Amino acid sequence: MIPLPLLPGFGRWGAHLEALLARPEALWIHGPSGSGVSTVAAELARQRQQPWAEPDTPEAGVAWLAAHPGGVVAARSPMPGTLACLELRLPDLEEDPACIPGLLAALAEEEGLPSPWPAALAALPCPGNLRELRNRLLRWKLLGQLPGPEPAGPPRFEAEDLATNLHDLERFLLHRALRRAYGNRLEAATRLGVSRRQLYLLIRRHGDPVRGEAASGDLPQRLKKRRSAQNSSLEPGTR
Repeated sequence: MIPLPLLPGFGRWGAHLEALLARPEALWIHGPSGSGVSTVAAELARQRQQPWAEPDTPEAGVAWLAAHPGGVVAARSPMPGTLACLELRLPDLEEDPACIPGLLAALAEEEGLPSPWPAALAALPCPGNLRELRNRLLRWKLLGQLPGPEPAGPPRFEAEDLATNLHDLERFLLHRALRRAYGNRLEAATRLGVSRRQLYLLIRRHGDPVRGEAASGDLPQRLKKRRSAQNSSLEPGTR
C-alpha cells in the first residue's frame, strides 16, 4: 500500500490527521479516479477502528452510514448536502505535481522496477492518477512503452459552422485518447465512452497516430452537407 504521506494533497490534510482521527463523526472521502480514495479510507478506518465501505452511489453511501455511525466511506462524488459527517476531498496529480517523484519511486519499488526511469513516466497530464502512474511503469517494464506526446490543442475552432468544429474536436479527443491508452483501442473506447464499433469508425475517419494509420478521408454526413451547401453557393449564376 502507498504510504499516506506520499499521496496527493497530504501536505494540506495530513497536518490535521490526528484531529481527524479523533473526531467521532463519520468520514466521507472522495476525489478523482485513482487519487487514493480507497487507500486513505481503508487506512483511516483502521486507525479509527471503524468499518469502511466503497458504495456505488451517494444514496448507497448515505444508507451505509446510517447503519455504521462513525464509519468511513470511499466515495466517487462529493458528500450529499443533507449528510452530517466530515468530508475529505483528495486532489489529483495535476493539483499536486510535487508528489509524483515520491509516488513513482514507491510504485516502482512495488513492481520491482529499478531506477532511473524515463522522464516521460512522470509527465503530466496523468489521467487515472495513481493507476495511470502504475500503468505507465508496467508498460515500460514489460513492453518498453512510454506515454506519447499530447496532441496539439485543443482546437482553436476558427471555422464558424458547427459541423467543422465538431469534426475538429472529434479528431482531437480521439487522438488524445489513443495516445493516453498507448494505442490500446479497448481502453481508448472506454476513455471516450463509445463502443468498439464507434471507435473503429472514428479511427477510419481520423486515423490513428499511435499505430501510424492514416485517415480514410471519409466525412460525417453533417460535414458533407455543409461543404456541399458551401460549394453550391459559390457556383456561378446561383445568386
